Amino acid sequence: MKTIYLLLTKSNSFVSKAIYYMTQDDYTHISISFEESLQPMYSCARKYTYTPLPAGIKNESLISGFYLKNSSIPCALYRIKVTEDKYNKAKTLLNKILEDEGDYKYNLMGLVLCHFELAYRRHHYYFCSEFVSEILAHSQILELPKMPSLMKPSDYLLFEELECLYKGNIHDLVQSRGIS
Repeated sequence: MKTIYLLLTKSNSFVSKAIYYMTQDDYTHISISFEESLQPMYSCARKYTYTPLPAGIKNESLISGFYLKNSSIPCALYRIKVTEDKYNKAKTLLNKILEDEGDYKYNLMGLVLCHFELAYRRHHYYFCSEFVSEILAHSQILELPKMPSLMKPSDYLLFEELECLYKGNIHDLVQSRGIS
């Protein structure tokens, strides 16, 4: 068996606050990693530390950039055990996306429509939970209760297959896992 990690966060950024205002969810962002060290960790997110746009597929680091500057934000780390075949299928899809990383954009329209539960799939556009959901659904790791374009980070709290490894803040997560 192999392991895939999901990190849910809720920052103080304008986008996160707007999502929270609309949803009242504990977490407003999700990232995926195939490594216990959580490095690399991927999502569809801001490209630069201080500006929400441009955004797209990004390798997020917990020890530099946005998370270093915002290490007190709440987070929850989950893992799911999967077969090697499903793990490889998920990694293959991720690597295919990363090959054309520059072609992918942030699905702002999809994010707004997700709030109204209106599915809206655009080629080469994702928001964070749509991106993670697409990988997990495509590789048949999780049976999603709705389309990837309707999944929110908080929806992942409902999956019994996910095991919570940590709840707290980014700084303490980095310390407890020895991430460097």
